[in-house]
Amino acid sequence: MKIRHARAIAVFGIAVLALTGARGSHGGSCSGSSSGSSSSSGGSTHHSDDDNSSGSSVSGGGSSSGNAAVRDVTIDKCAYDAATKSLTARITVKNDGALDYDYSVTMKFTGTAATAVPATAVKTGIAVAAGASASAELSTPYPGTGDGSEYTECEVTRASRL
Repeated sequence: MKIRHARAIAVFGIAVLALTGARGSHGGSCSGSSSGSSSSSGGSTHHSDDDNSSGSSVSGGGSSSGNAAVRDVTIDKCAYDAATKSLTARITVKNDGALDYDYSVTMKFTGTAATAVPATAVKTGIAVAAGASASAELSTPYPGTGDGSEYTECEVTRASRL
């Protein structure tokens, strides 16, 4: 019982250090560029893109454990998939912790055009071993009738460790 208690305290200490220490931003753009602006206070990064793929941002709110999980998520690509007529996002989840976790991620697709009705995709059960990374794809049906170009951004609205 004492070892389990010490391990819990160590994990808590690492989590506190991660939350109060250097805040990394894990956004990603479809073009691979790192232009844009970032804010370390919210853990948010926004990137824009010039091609038909969407820009991306990582944002979050809620509890401390939720914020830590959001920072573990990197958006690699957001795009409209014409073959499946869906909005898709490719993400990487990096678990720097000492324990294995399953992650749940919620992604919101938005745009500046009036026709871009916000769309949401959810992926649960993304298994990531301690000290490892895992990739996943989130997808939601395209709610429009055009070519998907009205969707210019995607963002992680919620992430949690299960």
